[in-house]
Amino acid sequence: MNTINTHSDQHGHGGHGRLDRPDRPEASTSWTVVPEPVTSPDATLLRRAYYAEVAGRYWKRQVTEAEIDQGLLDFPDDGLLPPTGGFVVGRRGGEPLACGGLRLLDPATAELTKVYVDPRARGTGGGAALLEALEAQGRALGAERVRLDTRSDLVEARALYTRHGYAEIPAYNSGPYAEHWFEKRLV
Repeated sequence: MNTINTHSDQHGHGGHGRLDRPDRPEASTSWTVVPEPVTSPDATLLRRAYYAEVAGRYWKRQVTEAEIDQGLLDFPDDGLLPPTGGFVVGRRGGEPLACGGLRLLDPATAELTKVYVDPRARGTGGGAALLEALEAQGRALGAERVRLDTRSDLVEARALYTRHGYAEIPAYNSGPYAEHWFEKRLV
């Protein structure tokens, strides 16, 4: 079992684009990111929060529980378990506040999905900790590169990926919400 423990830096370049301030005591709290079944209670709560945020930002309104249920059915978490992928939950101070998934697209290519940091914990290194753990999973599965797609309105996510060595590439899929595609070499 891979466990990633990280300590956020005081400049806070992990998370979704906010800077940590030295006067925030929680800025130095470490993250623990561990593999966890995508169906665990904590993973389920985090996946629901992820969907609520990305759908709400897209629709520019709060989403209902029924819409979250339908969204999770419409976009299942296929392939996010061994041997074709994995899912991780990030905890800060023991509280589950982040998640992310990875699945193999082909033997050499892994794809990130459902990467999420709770808004209360953004800017504290959670995004960086997730990426480190997910990239390690990708390497363990034999992937040579990791890809992802995202939307234009998710500017914090795009900044996170760029800061951590992901480069924009031409479209590799035709997802209904994909507007930007990124890749990072793992070898």
